[in-house]
Amino acid sequence: MKNKTELKGNWNETKGILKQKFAMLTDNDLLLEEGKQDEMLGRIQIKLGKTKEEIQKLISEL
Repeated sequence: MKNKTELKGNWNETKGILKQKFAMLTDNDLLLEEGKQDEMLGRIQIKLGKTKEEIQKLISEL
């Protein structure tokens, strides 16, 4: 997965792509707060039914 600085810098673009690809994801699901990256990944995991590793790979490929 992208490092935290990369992820934060491009998060609005990444978030938009994820919302286009997976319409069931909401802004609240994709809320990236300092120190709560794992919590966000957990919300995405539940919505998409994928493992943490699958989610990390999906985000890093965007």
